[in-house]
Amino acid sequence: MEKELIINSKPTDVEIALLEDGKLVELHNQKTNSNFTVGDIFLGRVIKLMPGLNAAFVDIGHKKEAFLHYTDLGPKLRSLLKYTSQSVSGSLNTHLLDNFKLEPEIVKTGKIDQVLNRRQLILVQILKEPISTKGPRLSCEITIPGRYLVLTPFTDVVAVSKKIASAEERKRLKHLIESIRPKNFGVIVRTAAEGKKVQDLHEELSLMMSKWEDIFRQLKGARPPVKLLSELDKTSSILRDILNDSFNRIVVNDQQLYQNIRNYLGNIAPDKVNIVNYYSKGRPIFDAYGISKQIKSSFGKTATMGSGAYIVIESTEAMHVVDVNSGHKMSSQNQEEAVLNVNMEAAEEIARQLRLRDIGGLIIIDFIDMRNNEHKKMLYRAMRQFMKKDRAQHTILPLSKFGLMQITRQRVRPEVRINTAEVCPTCQGTGKVNATILITDEIERDLKFIIQSNPKGKVSLKVHPFIEAYLKKGFPSIQMKWFRQFYKWIRIRPDNSYPLTRYKFFNENEDEIRLN
Repeated sequence: MEKELIINSKPTDVEIALLEDGKLVELHNQKTNSNFTVGDIFLGRVIKLMPGLNAAFVDIGHKKEAFLHYTDLGPKLRSLLKYTSQSVSGSLNTHLLDNFKLEPEIVKTGKIDQVLNRRQLILVQILKEPISTKGPRLSCEITIPGRYLVLTPFTDVVAVSKKIASAEERKRLKHLIESIRPKNFGVIVRTAAEGKKVQDLHEELSLMMSKWEDIFRQLKGARPPVKLLSELDKTSSILRDILNDSFNRIVVNDQQLYQNIRNYLGNIAPDKVNIVNYYSKGRPIFDAYGISKQIKSSFGKTATMGSGAYIVIESTEAMHVVDVNSGHKMSSQNQEEAVLNVNMEAAEEIARQLRLRDIGGLIIIDFIDMRNNEHKKMLYRAMRQFMKKDRAQHTILPLSKFGLMQITRQRVRPEVRINTAEVCPTCQGTGKVNATILITDEIERDLKFIIQSNPKGKVSLKVHPFIEAYLKKGFPSIQMKWFRQFYKWIRIRPDNSYPLTRYKFFNENEDEIRLN
């Protein structure tokens, strides 16, 4: 699989598009003035305790008080509070924990008012960004992530990613980390560490320890709320988390950002520096790489697939609901096989949509009904396979007796919402239509179905004059490409009475070919 990262830098924000085999699968937007990102570490102050919720509200400088639940305190809370207070007061003279006496762990079933006090200083890390009317969600289980390792203070645990299949490699990495980790610091070994030498891991561990030292120095005399450690910008954090051998191109349209990415890759993956390209042409970068068109076709209430089948996505406060429809162009093959094929295609598109829109929480999918139990198992296995590439934690349940599939997906950031509807060109601004840039895709999809249904019949197309000119322009034109694709010359005729988005197909007898 080929992966490309296309980065569109603008004065107020940075848009990042991740493509897999040319298909848009993730879209990220980072405001240049964003102060609250997942992974940022703050010194906050407890504002109030809520025993009924078993949670506390903490001031970290956001307009909404941040939420800290008891389950996110972590068993080492007492050690963290002790370290924080001693660092702020200046009674602790080193960031190392060699001589730091760890406190007893808190119990999992305890109460918030038994371990925290109002106005208490507390070291916290953002677990979830502010979403809708809610403030950030916090955790006291501090982690400092790198590309190969994750540093976890106040523990002695060394854990190795389960995705590293080789038992011998897992054992090697565990012994290696045990030999180089500082006392009272735990380490999580990430999948990317597989096969890496001790020098690579030791360098990264030293870098993470220097970040911990920076936090310690800033704590001395600090008055909350104050940010102590900022997560990498979104571009760098994406590269850190997903960069692998299948990455073959990174394109960016900003000279400074281009240099920053090259420098960052020079530190974490020197062999990948040459895949970074600077884009300096006049045409917008998202237009040049076809991303703008993919955004138009992927967002909105309905997403249409190559076969003409489509899914409808509805969102509520409690859950997201996806309905799968075959459309009016269901193949005439065996009915059960046709339904399975549509459902399989829909499953792949739904997995992409969940990543692309960053949909979290509970998702209910209503697939087209299937009676064959083996087909149901195949669909469930396929859905799990399609979701494997999703970095967000998720759980997938088999189809219920009502034919519904339930998925829960980790919600970390607000859902990506893009309104792709346009003002109707024929309604004097009173109505909305789907993005007009997609009209040629719709025409080609219908044309393909018509030719598959009647390969020998002649077909002509009647459209608005602007659409006719677009289909015939250039060499080779779209009309010529259709001839090479379908081995059939499609006659295109203009009609001034047609609105911009209307088109009709006709056979050799000038009878309209109706698809509904």
